[in-house]
Amino acid sequence: MISFISKNKEETIHLGEMIAHHGFPGAVILLVGDLGAGKTTLTNGIAHALGIHEKIMSPTFNILKCYFHGKIPFYHIDAYRLEEGTNRDIGLEEYIEGDGICAIEWPSYIQEWIPTRYLEVKIEHVDGDTRKITITSHDQRFNALLEEVKEAFYVPNPFR
Repeated sequence: MISFISKNKEETIHLGEMIAHHGFPGAVILLVGDLGAGKTTLTNGIAHALGIHEKIMSPTFNILKCYFHGKIPFYHIDAYRLEEGTNRDIGLEEYIEGDGICAIEWPSYIQEWIPTRYLEVKIEHVDGDTRKITITSHDQRFNALLEEVKEAFYVPNPFR
């Protein structure tokens, strides 16, 4: 796990690009944070690095948006409207760990479909465009990403 401060939207987008460069078919990225924290901003960075030129909007009302015109498919899920009591049998599990990268906003609402291997990105609003970002990897395939983020955003080593 690492934490750092993103000072502006451009840095948050850059983090998304870094995530995409380390992504692979079946990669699951959990995006955790309050409304307006920057989850969709980060998702735009992922899409940009995958060669997707469409503007990425949070699929709150659609729940799922699929992008097939990039290097690999990109699936963007916003599970906010899938809280308990709603019809949840809509086939999302087919896209999670599918043939592309899957980014999931509000993953707590579909916890039963979250695989055991994933990358979690928690974004907390500090002020203005400043965010505290905490990345936790539950998939060793993202270990190189964590090292790259440490160098790019200067994450101090607490053991030095």
